[in-house]
Amino acid sequence: MKRPLSGSILLLLVAVMVMTATKASAQQPTSAAQKIAFINSQVVLKQAPGFAAAESTFNREVEGFRSEATRLQGTMDSSAAAFNRDAVLLSPSAREAKRKELETQQTALETRMNELRDRSVAREKELLDPITSRVQTVIDGVRAEGNYSMIFDLAVLGSGVVSADRSLDLTDTVIKRLQTTR
Repeated sequence: MKRPLSGSILLLLVAVMVMTATKASAQQPTSAAQKIAFINSQVVLKQAPGFAAAESTFNREVEGFRSEATRLQGTMDSSAAAFNRDAVLLSPSAREAKRKELETQQTALETRMNELRDRSVAREKELLDPITSRVQTVIDGVRAEGNYSMIFDLAVLGSGVVSADRSLDLTDTVIKRLQTTR
């Protein structure tokens, strides 16, 4: 159930950056030289104002979800163990009734686990959306000001970038801009 807070937004950032880059490159004449750069969105996000507080809030709330899930799973495990222990002593009809009761309990457990996961995902989105929106706005501004056609994200696995000139790294520029513009 525990996921890195920044992991789920990386794909969102990349998708928005690619769309922005595609839009920008479509507006430039094809004969013009294309400027590209890159960032590391994990580094940018961790340095973004408000991220540490959002991460702390999320982790605290998710711990409550985890505690509930652990308690519910423990109850289910105890019920299953009791059934396995006592099954030979029960009549066939009582055994079948108890088995159906366990199935119902298992279904309820799975439903609640899904609800907790969905609440966790929704809460993460709620906490991160304002931050990621601001990060994207700053990245768009840096891209436009620097006349870059594309800004790649090196933090995304499979980005295709295996080596890059460090002078094209705009990570620090984006972080500074985030911290100075509120």
